[in-house]
Amino acid sequence: QVQLVESGGGLVQPGGSLRLSCTASGSIYGFYTMAWYRQAPGQQRELVAFITPSGNTNYADSVKGRFTISRDNANNMVYLQLNNLKPEDTAVYSCNLGSASGSHFSAGLWGRGTQVTVSQ
Repeated sequence: QVQLVESGGGLVQPGGSLRLSCTASGSIYGFYTMAWYRQAPGQQRELVAFITPSGNTNYADSVKGRFTISRDNANNMVYLQLNNLKPEDTAVYSCNLGSASGSHFSAGLWGRGTQVTVSQ
């Protein structure tokens, strides 16, 4: 059974950077589109970015130019580089293994998430 485990969250000052990692167990990882979501307290979960098996990417408007999603299929890893962080980026960031059709992503398996806090 495939499991997803996120890491790399933490406390960072505005303008700072973090790199989140998601490890996927199981040999089927390379066939799926991978995504990062985030959920701030009291708010709905938001799709941040996704990346297809071939490397095509899609980003939420709120993070374009600041966040970069990438994947390492050989090592079953997906990353989210967060740059120029803002307080409104504070949230629990979760990895997801799903599918995509054009710009639409369908969520599947969830990880537990990692907390990102942006504050002075």
